[in-house]
Amino acid sequence: MTLFPSKLSLPQNTAPTADRMTAAMGAPARPMPAPASAALTQDDLGRARQLADRIRARFSQTLIGQTNLRESLILTLVAGGHILIESVPGLAKTTAAQTLATSVSGTFKRVQCTPDLMPSDLVGTQVFDFSTQRFTTQIGPIHANFVLLDEINRSNAKTQSAMLEAMAEGATTIGGERIALPKPFMVIATENPVEEEGTFNLPEAQMDRFMMKAVMTYPKPEEETAMLAMLTRRGTDMLDPQAISHDVLSIQDVEFLRSGARRVHVSDAIMRYAVDLAATSRGGGSTPIKGLSSLVRLGASPRASIALMRCGQANALLAGRDYVIPEDMKAIAHEVLRHRVILTFEALADGVTSDQVVDRIVETVRVP
Repeated sequence: MTLFPSKLSLPQNTAPTADRMTAAMGAPARPMPAPASAALTQDDLGRARQLADRIRARFSQTLIGQTNLRESLILTLVAGGHILIESVPGLAKTTAAQTLATSVSGTFKRVQCTPDLMPSDLVGTQVFDFSTQRFTTQIGPIHANFVLLDEINRSNAKTQSAMLEAMAEGATTIGGERIALPKPFMVIATENPVEEEGTFNLPEAQMDRFMMKAVMTYPKPEEETAMLAMLTRRGTDMLDPQAISHDVLSIQDVEFLRSGARRVHVSDAIMRYAVDLAATSRGGGSTPIKGLSSLVRLGASPRASIALMRCGQANALLAGRDYVIPEDMKAIAHEVLRHRVILTFEALADGVTSDQVVDRIVETVRVP
């Protein structure tokens, strides 16, 4: 039996590359791709649901109602993205963001955005130390596991661009030095509607970096009454994280949830469904919507289909399933698409909202 072949059999007009020669001589070839991640077990699914329930238990101590916002925050945490929360003042946006951030034992920083906030106030700067005759780098509050950017649309365009770099690259640049942000890293931003005084529109590029956008509405009368009762029992209107149950998740728990979500199976049909939803908002898709171009100036980018898939995986994981179904994506379609569908001036003048456009898209696209 011949251990080494005496002659290589190559296709015609094909040169013997180094990889082929190496493999033919019996030497180890290039490493094969790593095998796919192991499938989720029932224990993994049970642990994921238990961790999510522990976060929900903390929300029950600080927030009354706003179930949709709570679930959006948890989904974004598990999916590994950033979230933007919009509402008029006084609806507990900051309280909700602080509750999620303090439910994990990671570092948490809060930045109150104002028109005079500079990029160095957020990212950090270099300070000259006269004792050593050297510059030292002082990192800013963006270098934390959870960063609350309160009223983000009150900051100026220059500071917003610094935020965009951090969210897009997972790193900041200080004095020409690139500094990686800690992992996990999550931005929870709040904003007031653009009609409010002293606000700046967020550019489309920065809006697209947010995986989800949640819109808060006024509470029901019974929920507002329950809120007053909770504040009366607590004795203070301020949120004190130390007064909440200390049953917090560890960084390892968050990494488990995120890696578990990535292991949830997504079929080809579900992937095509996500792409179809995003493409339909751009005037394409399997069933184009007539007259959409008169309403939508800019549709959802491919980043929207990625967000639909990732949030769908997170939704399935928290529901105790290791596979995604269309309902997982339909449930979060508005949060993923509403800030990526930019309306025309004519649509805005007629009172059309992006949520109405998303409704039409979800109704039109055929469910696999």
